[in-house]
Amino acid sequence: MRWRLPLVCFIWQIAMIVLFGVFVRYDITSSPAWALTNTPDYENDFYFRYPSFQDVHVMIFVGFGFLMTFLKRYGFGSVGLNFLMAAFAIQWAILMQGWFHSFEKGKIVIGVSNLINADFCTASVAIAFGGVLGKISPVQLMVMTLFQVTLFSVNEWVVISKLHAIDAGGSMTIHTFGAYFGLTVAWILNRPRLEENNDKEGSVYHSDIFSMIGTLFLWMYWPSFNSAISYHGDGQSRAAINTYCSLAACVLTTVAISSAVDKKGRLLMVHIQNATLAGGVAVGTAAEMMLMPYGSLIVGFICGIVSTLGYTYLTPFLSSKLKLHDTCGIHNLHGMPGLIGGIVGAVTAAAATADVYGGDEGLIKMFRYEELGYVRSSSIQGGFQAAGIAVSLAFAFVGGTIVGFILKLPIWGEPADENCFDDVVYWEVPEEEPEDALKAYTVHNNNKLGSP
Repeated sequence: MRWRLPLVCFIWQIAMIVLFGVFVRYDITSSPAWALTNTPDYENDFYFRYPSFQDVHVMIFVGFGFLMTFLKRYGFGSVGLNFLMAAFAIQWAILMQGWFHSFEKGKIVIGVSNLINADFCTASVAIAFGGVLGKISPVQLMVMTLFQVTLFSVNEWVVISKLHAIDAGGSMTIHTFGAYFGLTVAWILNRPRLEENNDKEGSVYHSDIFSMIGTLFLWMYWPSFNSAISYHGDGQSRAAINTYCSLAACVLTTVAISSAVDKKGRLLMVHIQNATLAGGVAVGTAAEMMLMPYGSLIVGFICGIVSTLGYTYLTPFLSSKLKLHDTCGIHNLHGMPGLIGGIVGAVTAAAATADVYGGDEGLIKMFRYEELGYVRSSSIQGGFQAAGIAVSLAFAFVGGTIVGFILKLPIWGEPADENCFDDVVYWEVPEEEPEDALKAYTVHNNNKLGSP
């Protein structure tokens, strides 16, 4: 790593500076020309979107970063490498998404909405990172980020701009794509003797507490995530309400199943850290649709069960039978709930009627038919929603396979099996107190207090 990481970071950041200089400009709401339009400042998109952007930004850097700190010897890598990855991903995503969605007269024009979408793209990379956490080098992570952001942008363009599917919270484009891309990469990078030779993979009491910090940040801000790019007003309101309800229901069923599957009725912290978030994932596609609050509760209810059972039974099965090692269990938190979310979105769209959406105009606004140029029937829209799931899976599996083989190249410096899940390989780690000294200190204090 002596020269690989510095060279990658310097060269790629210089490339970003050059590309931003050539292509990126402020949009009208961020330029001095806004004042010349005589439009009141409070109508600027910034005032509607920035609070949601702040919440989503916290989720990316604090939520996902700390969620992955459960590994007892990989806390620096979880937070620090997530920080590095995200800082690069948001820059590359602004460019890639800009070329597809906001390219005007040879320039990419950006405002606060572009920043939110770049964070969405980064979330997909953070999800995939969870599948290979502790098993790849920082340089491999940067290479994976470069390719995944590119694939994400193409997949999003196909699903949203070509199929005209609705996916406000990204169940299909963010979670399904990110999870199955990461799982495919993890399978390609399979290490047959990793589990039997490595005793560093696991948590301790304080690492699980830190991971729970990430869970709570993600859980609290997920309504902002799913509503961030919805239409002002009713669309954002529905998305926030639906997400809020789904998350709440998911917690109760997660706790119920976690206790039920344990022989002594105890709770397993990995379930509480992860499965409680599955409701936010699954309600993403249909978040701004007329899912109804009780429908959101049903979605959260189901996902708490599916995700918790996945951690209990499916993850060990995939590891032993398919040799698929999923460090963070992204299949249970993002993969399966993402598929459920896509299905819920397709069914909700297929069942949409003008009466439910306040007339034909409401239906046209909800499904962006003015952008399409004609009105689809609800059943046709449901079919295109389902097609969005298939496209995201195809990009994930094919792209993950190609990128996985690229990451296997020795030039990137893959860590050895015995160095996985350990910060000391890539970080300057403070010296820990020797175990025997700690025991002596404990005995001394017990004697002073008269303890046996």
